[in-house]
Amino acid sequence: MVIVGAHNIGKVLELKLNEVGITTLKELKEMGTEKTFLLLYEKNKNTTRATLLSIEGAIQEIRWHNLDEKRVAELREFYDSVVEKRK
Repeated sequence: MVIVGAHNIGKVLELKLNEVGITTLKELKEMGTEKTFLLLYEKNKNTTRATLLSIEGAIQEIRWHNLDEKRVAELREFYDSVVEKRK
């Protein structure tokens, strides 16, 4: 679909996003990082922290390696809270 080619979005992640109803970068931005991650995680409990960071990078239109450290810390805390609740 249209997401591939966006920062951090390869074919595999694009297919996973499509499976949860996200087919454009605009839809991804509207859904937001945390909600998108929760949709992916509900479908596949093996969804990683790297996926979460990739989504945020795509939304900000930068490589996830260049995300602000404060935002990365927030996302790590969010990820840990989601994964811990599921154990």
